[in-house]
Amino acid sequence: MFDFLKRKNNGPVIDILPVTTDMHSHILPGIDDGSPDIETSMKLVQGIYALGIRKTIATPHIISDLYRNTPVTINAALSKLKVACAEAKIDITISAAAEYMLDDHFLQLLRDPLPLLAIHNNLILTEQSFASATDNLHHIAFEMITSGYRPIMAHPERYHFYHQNYDGYSQLKDMGFLLQLNLLSVTGYYGKPVARAAKYLLANNLIDIVGSDLHHERHLEMLQNPKSLQIFNELLGDKKFNNFDEV
Repeated sequence: MFDFLKRKNNGPVIDILPVTTDMHSHILPGIDDGSPDIETSMKLVQGIYALGIRKTIATPHIISDLYRNTPVTINAALSKLKVACAEAKIDITISAAAEYMLDDHFLQLLRDPLPLLAIHNNLILTEQSFASATDNLHHIAFEMITSGYRPIMAHPERYHFYHQNYDGYSQLKDMGFLLQLNLLSVTGYYGKPVARAAKYLLANNLIDIVGSDLHHERHLEMLQNPKSLQIFNELLGDKKFNNFDEV
């Protein structure tokens, strides 16, 4: 089944990811810029299952001016996907949280009595705009922590405003953020500066959690690429990630 992944140099066959839990993906059908429909969602789920993923936490965007998802919209899409997986007899555990853009809408949600959607216990996945750093990031982090949450910064290696000063990553840690790495970042998929930042973060033990950030079949194809799998296992294979009880 996986003959296309075999290395030509007679080295070991690497056909699975170095983690079994994917805690950051956009595989829920039709609610953000990820999977547009249930058919695509099933292709993505089948693909990550073949790569060794046995638990996936879908994290659809919540962004004020684009995707105002709620627990209702997210759980409806989750239920649809879980039913489809059960009918297809795919033995994978699927849950859902959210990826919150750190904007004014997020502050409103944070101050609302309804709890935020956590990936595990009190762990909340957040992101910044790729265009510019969040002005009041210290304040938001402080308010999250005092509200009982532990913030995670999604894919910090992809924010260009840290590329000229890697000290910004340590500052994120000092604010209380856990850092989540996109697997594809280490392959150069998002560009060489992102790959360099990703490798810096790994080399300096600044990464706490990894995820696929899977949106579409092009991402899946890159995750399945034998060169990608070799890089993932070489860089991440001896590290322990996604053990939420230890972060």
